[in-house]
Amino acid sequence: MDDDDDDIPQLSSHTLAALQEFYLEQQQREGMKTSQGFNQYSIGSIEEDWQLSQFWYSDETASCLANEAVVAAGKGGRIACVSAPSVYQKLKEQDDKDFSVCILEYDRRFSVYGEEFIFYDYNHPLNLPENILPHSFDIVIADPPYLSEECLQKTAETIKYLTKGKILLCTGAIMEEQAAKHLGVKICKFIPKHSRNLANEFRCYVNYASGLD
Repeated sequence: MDDDDDDIPQLSSHTLAALQEFYLEQQQREGMKTSQGFNQYSIGSIEEDWQLSQFWYSDETASCLANEAVVAAGKGGRIACVSAPSVYQKLKEQDDKDFSVCILEYDRRFSVYGEEFIFYDYNHPLNLPENILPHSFDIVIADPPYLSEECLQKTAETIKYLTKGKILLCTGAIMEEQAAKHLGVKICKFIPKHSRNLANEFRCYVNYASGLD
């Protein structure tokens, strides 16, 4: 027996199981991507990047928010998804309906969605393409990436520039006071869920009579 084997660090059974689960999920995702019926708009087709504070909604939540946006926008309506890519993806799955949608997102991986992708950095809230006119969207759904008043305030500038009036904001429950202050929105009964459990409780906020109560 080689004494050097004693110096090799051993993974705990818990860590090993977690690694095996991670690799299994990765293999399943790759298998989906190479299968014939792969849907480029399915949630998870672009994986979360936690360094960018990305946490995708559960399928049920994304569907609920997408349906709410379609109803709120009305026939032929325009919808803007600000830092809410999983809602955008759900909207694209029902693209047979009469609406148009744009995704404003910092993560350039979403540029695969073509002209509907608009690079967006909340630190420069009004740095938008010239063809994005003020008050040109029937509803804006936004999920600021960070639970800070600075991030919310700057994202609010973008939201108020884009929307004709209706706002659907998703952020932490701890941001309720700041959300009312910067956007005049009120908390909804509906509680959004994420595909992975988060430490912070999330809520939805609106400034119109929605179906989320």
